[in-house]
Amino acid sequence: MRTMFFTQAVDDALAQAMADDPRFILFGEDVPLLRRNLLVRFGPGRVRGTPISESAFLGAGVAAAMTGLRPVVEIYMVDFLGVCMDALLNHAAKVEAFSGGKWTAPVVVRVPCGGGYGDGGQHEQSLWGWLAHIPGLTVLVPSTPADAGGLMLAALRHDGPVVFLEHKLLSEMWLEFMGSGARRTVQFDVPAEGRKGAVPRRWDPVPIGKAVLRRTGDDVTIVSVGVGVHRALEAAQVLDTEGISAGVLDLRTVSPLDIVAVREAVARSGRLLVVDEDYEGFGLSGELSAVVLEAGISCKYARVCTKTTIPYARDREDQVLPNCERICAGIRRLMQ
Repeated sequence: MRTMFFTQAVDDALAQAMADDPRFILFGEDVPLLRRNLLVRFGPGRVRGTPISESAFLGAGVAAAMTGLRPVVEIYMVDFLGVCMDALLNHAAKVEAFSGGKWTAPVVVRVPCGGGYGDGGQHEQSLWGWLAHIPGLTVLVPSTPADAGGLMLAALRHDGPVVFLEHKLLSEMWLEFMGSGARRTVQFDVPAEGRKGAVPRRWDPVPIGKAVLRRTGDDVTIVSVGVGVHRALEAAQVLDTEGISAGVLDLRTVSPLDIVAVREAVARSGRLLVVDEDYEGFGLSGELSAVVLEAGISCKYARVCTKTTIPYARDREDQVLPNCERICAGIRRLMQ
């Protein structure tokens, strides 16, 4: 086993795939700088910078995928998918269904997401619920370096469009950027176990649509993705001192959902708390309650989500995003 940072693990899995298959190419804004290790190894023909025009280069990625290449397209932040959503919503996600399976668009859209560092509601959204709402898109949200590398390899081998979301508080590159200059006085609540961890010597794909139980518990099941998994684990430790046994289920994949794992965990505990940094309305938290109820499972339910536009001020931002205090309060209400 090796030890790697989160982003380092994703890049390492990508390098393994690029070495094995010349069809893999990588492009996006500042990619030659951000992925300079891959540029040095594979050259400017396969690692390319683009102009600041998300619609143009994501559209080019979808077209390249349809013609036989396996592109990885980097968008600087998930919020900027709003600029180029047509390529995903109306083209990549639908081409296989519209062509009766004759055409596919195996493009991986790699994009940072998430808040907790004071960048406001136009740069800190998560949006995996919005993306997972679209039929034909696969949406991955890893929480550890080992899962990040394994899920990236799975995404690269997938024959349809994949959105690969990396939370910025788990990315050493983003943490270095966010902590530089005038931001040195700003404190970030960074989960150490997610930021760096053990990874395999050679990457194997992590199954898409397969959740993992990070912690067992008899009284309540906490379900989350990304940084939310680490917030949930922290809260579970606090609640353990109060005699409350909380299990933590890491979905890893938002679309497709591991419905079986969710139902089995909630059936055992009888209580479900969803921790979701994405928006509460019409999102992942509501979908999880639906899949449990549709199975006829009776449970007490609550959710800790982002309910409104993320404020710019750090103190107000901390009140809006899920955190250990809000999770503990939600579980205590469930236990009443």
